[in-house]
Amino acid sequence: MDLEGKCALITGGSRGIGKEIAISLAKKGVHVVINYTNNGEAAQETILEIESYNVKALAVKADVTIASEVEKMISIIDENFERIDILVNNAGVTRDNLLVRMKEEDWEKVMDVNLKGVFLCTKAIARKMMRQRYGKIINISSVVGIVGNAGQSNYCASKAGVIGFTKAMAKELAPKGINVNAIAPGFIETDMTTVLSEEVKKNLLGSIPLKKYGKAEDIANTVLFLSSELSSYITGQVISVDGGMAI
Repeated sequence: MDLEGKCALITGGSRGIGKEIAISLAKKGVHVVINYTNNGEAAQETILEIESYNVKALAVKADVTIASEVEKMISIIDENFERIDILVNNAGVTRDNLLVRMKEEDWEKVMDVNLKGVFLCTKAIARKMMRQRYGKIINISSVVGIVGNAGQSNYCASKAGVIGFTKAMAKELAPKGINVNAIAPGFIETDMTTVLSEEVKKNLLGSIPLKKYGKAEDIANTVLFLSSELSSYITGQVISVDGGMAI
């Protein structure tokens, strides 16, 4: 798996799954740009850890839901790196509630970050990759974008949208040498899932055939595969990393 010298952009890369992806790529010799929105301290801590693997690292603050901020982020990247080989659209939020109680702003926030953010970042980076005639775009969807989940209509819709977008982009960009795939994580232990009640966690565990929760490194390992030439003939696919939840 030869990734040394390539450059990757990971949105939402300062913590959780995004951080694990960034560090895993750095371990393979990939120069890493992480995008963050609010937590600059966490971003800088992640940068220091990435740099310990003797690669270049850069943290860029940008709201992926705002086109002008995405374009500014790309300009900053251009000033520091010659190219972007890998894009991981990882930034995401949840605003869970039953449909009849869900506020319109909670629907819009989730759709903006989880789906519009993928659109804006992909559009911006795809231009660069098309000129390079090479690129790996990896979109982080979710198992609930495949099977649905009560109380998460906004999140499920956004992640299902990511899957449809992935397939459309795979067809558009394949002639330019760009692979576009999605990963659909199941229940992964992160700071976003620790807030769930023990009852909810117990019920979730009962729905997982492997009877264990996933780890951020399980997602990162799949990103490594999709970033490498081992996956050169794979595009437009959704890889479920969920312990069998979607079976």
